[in-house]
Amino acid sequence: MSQQPIKLYRHPLSGHAHRVELMLSLLGQPTELIFVDLMKGAHKTPEFLALNSFGQVPVIDDNGTVLADSNAILVYLAAKYGNGEWLPTDPLAQAKVQRWLSVAAGQINSGPATARLITVFGAGYNAEDAISKSHTLLTVMEQELGKSKFLAGDKPTVADVAAYTYVSHAPEGNVALTDYPNVRAWLSSIEALPNFVGMQRTAKGLQQV
Repeated sequence: MSQQPIKLYRHPLSGHAHRVELMLSLLGQPTELIFVDLMKGAHKTPEFLALNSFGQVPVIDDNGTVLADSNAILVYLAAKYGNGEWLPTDPLAQAKVQRWLSVAAGQINSGPATARLITVFGAGYNAEDAISKSHTLLTVMEQELGKSKFLAGDKPTVADVAAYTYVSHAPEGNVALTDYPNVRAWLSSIEALPNFVGMQRTAKGLQQV
């Protein structure tokens, strides 16, 4: 356990930030949530840019260790506080986790995350393209999750934490989950984990999975 609460700079509607909030909670780490007002450009101020030169949430401050990028933070937290439970050391198992971290930064980001950006934040992306990419992704996830309970095997890892939020909130971006029972079962398995904490939902998009 850390000596002091880990500071998490975040916005409550940021899925990238929620990944880290969820990981901290699953690990039982005391956390101080620090609100960054994205609507008012707080992430572009000199003070915040000193924490993350890319001007993005999340950022953590772990007793003086400052780190940005949600997936990088997940790996750091799992390696430091996870007792080997969330980040495998076996080369093949580790590679399977890394594959899904890449998916989180790639297909999930360009699919359900982008679709949600359009509806929740008014971002100027192509909704039809983002929704199409989302269903391509979900079709693959449905197949993969027919083989194992979690993305990288039969135990939860940082791969699941990285992928959970934007898939769970995909309906907010008008991406329905009704045709993906394995994906919905996977979401339920994550939500059943001890210390699970969800992200605030909006009234945007579809109001059912």
